[in-house]
Amino acid sequence: MQTRLSKIYNPKKVENRIYNLWERSGFFDPDKLPGKRKMAFTIIMPPPNANGPLHIGHAVFVTLQDIMIRYQRMRGKKTLWLPGVDHAGFETQVVFDQKLEKEGRSRFQIPREKLYQDILKFTLENKKIMEKQLRKLGASCDWSREKFTLDPDIVKIVYQVFEKLKEDGLLYKGKRIINWCPYHQTSLSDLELKYQQREDPLYYIKYGPLVLATVRPETKFGDTALAVNPKDKRYQKYIGKTIEAQGLLGSFKIKVIADEVVDPNFGTGVVKVTPAHDPLDFEIGQRHNLEIRQVINFNGCLNEKTGPYAGLTIKEARKRVVADLMKMNLVEKINPHYQHRVALCYKCGTVIEPMVLDDQWFIKMRKIPKSKKLSLSEMAVKTVRQGKVKFVPRRFEKIFFHWMKNIKDWNISRQIVWGIKIPDKENLRGDVFDTWFSSALWPFATLMTTKSGDFKKYYPTNVMETGWDILFFWVARMIMLGLYFTGKVPFRYVYLHGLVRDKDRQKMSKSKGNVIDPLGVIDLYGADALRMALIVGNSPGSDPIIYEEKIRGYRNFANKIWNASRFVLMNLAGFNPESKPKLGPKEKKILNNLRSFNKEITKLMDSFKFYRAAEKIYHYFWHTFCDKIIEEQKPFLHNPNQKIRQKSQYLILEILKTNLKLLHPFMPFITEEIYQRFPIKNKKSFLMIEQWPN
Repeated sequence: MQTRLSKIYNPKKVENRIYNLWERSGFFDPDKLPGKRKMAFTIIMPPPNANGPLHIGHAVFVTLQDIMIRYQRMRGKKTLWLPGVDHAGFETQVVFDQKLEKEGRSRFQIPREKLYQDILKFTLENKKIMEKQLRKLGASCDWSREKFTLDPDIVKIVYQVFEKLKEDGLLYKGKRIINWCPYHQTSLSDLELKYQQREDPLYYIKYGPLVLATVRPETKFGDTALAVNPKDKRYQKYIGKTIEAQGLLGSFKIKVIADEVVDPNFGTGVVKVTPAHDPLDFEIGQRHNLEIRQVINFNGCLNEKTGPYAGLTIKEARKRVVADLMKMNLVEKINPHYQHRVALCYKCGTVIEPMVLDDQWFIKMRKIPKSKKLSLSEMAVKTVRQGKVKFVPRRFEKIFFHWMKNIKDWNISRQIVWGIKIPDKENLRGDVFDTWFSSALWPFATLMTTKSGDFKKYYPTNVMETGWDILFFWVARMIMLGLYFTGKVPFRYVYLHGLVRDKDRQKMSKSKGNVIDPLGVIDLYGADALRMALIVGNSPGSDPIIYEEKIRGYRNFANKIWNASRFVLMNLAGFNPESKPKLGPKEKKILNNLRSFNKEITKLMDSFKFYRAAEKIYHYFWHTFCDKIIEEQKPFLHNPNQKIRQKSQYLILEILKTNLKLLHPFMPFITEEIYQRFPIKNKKSFLMIEQWPN
């Protein structure tokens, strides 16, 4: 075998060829790994959304998970990294809407089945692109087990869980108030909202003898009661009475009720109750059996119940309603600087309109199911408290417990075309499941539908690695539904990475022009340089800083590895790889130090401190091996005495081989390419299956 390396390392010429070698070897499949591997190590890939190319955030998760898999594979584990792709429901429909908009089309003009097929074609095309990109990043996942969230066997499991929830009394369907995005025309869960502090006018409006404060005068047509706090002495004489008031559509009668949720310190202490358009008012309405009068349509415009205001948008209606109320002398005063929190759609920023929708499916998060002793939320909390699921970093436990304490029932219905249709005969709208519902089943659904025996061999999985921003969207729900359906935790560790930022610690966005294209960077500097740049300085739970100069710096490190390896391989003339020369005290000390270093790196890898391990290996290779050991050994490599020369050759080759093993999880391409040129006959066929250094 050729041992000489070319003068310059060219990632473009190496990386595709090396990946093809790995893939053809079959070693990504745990069942084909050599040796007796008794312990399994499993990661289920968080399925990227198949609605566009991978971005730098995806590169972070791919790198971290590949490091874990490659490390555990070298530790002799039966490693399974199961790849997958998410249809991503609402998210994909939003992206497809933008595509249609650019083409001058709207999804509302396309028949439902045709729209579904168009989005499917779009998704499957993106899926192919993403698979190529994952390979470019070096992902050593088992492609033979790849899953898609719309695979028929996955959908079957989704339906099984749905039926079990129904049988256990954890599902209910009914008329409920939901978060409605008028732009996207769908309901959203509480988690799919973002909040913004805004300053709006607070209007003090006369209702007969009473005055109340509201920021939403345009919903007054849907008022079905006025409410006060039962302990508020100012209004005792009105409680239970019906008062008469003048309104924009003529005089009307309205009842005054007492409810403890009313804050006597807000405004005048009197509030209008509009059950169809406010979550708190809906709850008050349920307690007091109030009429639910919808006055805003799902397109965000006022309806026929509002008389001359019908057809106006909420913004237009508010302006006209206030003007007309002022003409009638029904506005006592206006506070123009009222500060309050407004809920927005997390995708488009449209103000959420609370709406009452029929036939919405909800999962009860706090009710004890018939087949269990604890509710979904209690099961998850108990499991984390017992340490059966551990968070890395641990501080996220507190956030998890806080969220679980305040958890609400989960609306799993979505009024979109793209997704898994809810199996309900009364589902005339064709509602689909919230994509987070099917995704919450991912760890067990994948292993139950791949190769025979996979679920038994590889579940529970070892690590769920994902971004901290979806801890509650996804991680908490996987824990709850995994425990509920399988009786076991879905994973033992949750490793949470941060959101990628630029060198000024700004979040990356197209509008800021600071987005880094991972594939473009790989073309310039190679995948190994990008991987190292994404890991060094990237502690769990913190936002990693990435910029081109940092990536370029690790390209220089790749060149250093290449040049040092080239030097070692070029200076092996007359060396017998099978021999082990007698070492002196100095050489023994160097190798003992290296063994201590190996233990230190292993400890860091086992405790998920990959950022520190990568940095330490970098410094050892460059500053200890290259700057000191190689420089000190140069005179001995040219010594005419064969024993002295062979001792030096053995030393530098042993250190290089060990360093390549340590570097392999981080920089797999260059280390494998160098390893393939090693002059050792009894070596394993690939560095990726070599034994981790002791």
